[in-house]
Amino acid sequence: MGSLDGKVAVVTGAAQGIGRAIAQGLAAEGARIVIADLAGAEEAAASFEDGVGITADVANEADVQRLANEVVERCGSIDILVNNAGLYASLEMRSFEQIPLDEWRRVMDVNVASMFLMCRAIVPVMRANGGGKIVNISSGTPFRGVPFLLHYVTSKGAIVALTRALAKEVGKDNVFVNCVAPGFTMSAGVQSHPEVVEKLRDVSVSARTIQRDQTPEDVVGAVVYLSGPGSDFVTGQTIVIDGGQTFH
Repeated sequence: MGSLDGKVAVVTGAAQGIGRAIAQGLAAEGARIVIADLAGAEEAAASFEDGVGITADVANEADVQRLANEVVERCGSIDILVNNAGLYASLEMRSFEQIPLDEWRRVMDVNVASMFLMCRAIVPVMRANGGGKIVNISSGTPFRGVPFLLHYVTSKGAIVALTRALAKEVGKDNVFVNCVAPGFTMSAGVQSHPEVVEKLRDVSVSARTIQRDQTPEDVVGAVVYLSGPGSDFVTGQTIVIDGGQTFH
């Protein structure tokens, strides 16, 4: 028996990388997995028992509502939401004066507005079912003030604020909202951009108390904990997982 038996978990951006590892961890505890992604969702979901894959742009309001409706129709409920989808590795590191406004807006849409839209669509389902767990994926960067990625760092700081404010709003509905903030992680998406690895890998590892690469699997335990019954008196919190690079 797993701690999440009978639960339905929606994980965004889970076709690969951190999201895929989180989905595997939740499934190992018995959750039925719904993968939402721009591409590869159906293929990724096929590796899970009764897995559901839905192609959707979580920054698009109509797509998000369609996603929520389809999950309820196919699975009956939504008990866990992991807001993992986001832009990072494809972003160029540069001074804030050189960031185009349309790129700034795209980062805010994908990294922040998507979480607002997903929560707005799914919290009513959780409320009707007597409660639920939401885990937002942020980053350790806003706690360290990392330069040359101002839009990304700002967006990840906004996720922490969203988590705290939303937790206050929906606690009365038995909906718990928490946040996990990973460090620089050697995910598939990051490794597909060698220039990012070259710039950040060594400096990140050397700054950690635990001096090794961070993998997607390092994030899983905290997300499973925040999704399960062991965290039933925890809400509005952020857990930084970066090997002791940041003490928060």
